[in-house]
Amino acid sequence: MKKHGILNSEISKVLTDLGHTDQIIIADCGLPVPAGVKKIDLAVKFGTPSFLEVVEEVMKDMKVEQAILAEEIKEKNADVLRSLTAAFEEDNITHSFISHEQFKQTSLKAKVIIRTGEVTPYANVILQAGVLF
Repeated sequence: MKKHGILNSEISKVLTDLGHTDQIIIADCGLPVPAGVKKIDLAVKFGTPSFLEVVEEVMKDMKVEQAILAEEIKEKNADVLRSLTAAFEEDNITHSFISHEQFKQTSLKAKVIIRTGEVTPYANVILQAGVLF
């Protein structure tokens, strides 16, 4: 058994296989998953696991160089945005905003969408892989 890091074998495998600029998405339970994009469904019930909980654990295991959020999160989910911004600043991760419609279009290129039990609006993030060297 692993001593630390992500225990979910599917997430662990995806993170191990990422190359520079590959993207994954961590999402609330309402984000549509396009046909052909792998979905890892962690949702147990509304709110469990939370979006921020999953983001925190993934960011411990993944070298992230950039994050992308929906513009709408600024007005519709300021609490989650504040928490994400603090985490990004702590790890020196740049972040940008696109419309939610653009976000859904960009999700077509994701290696995986990790679905959480989150039920707050626009709690979705695209994490772009960096390199360790």
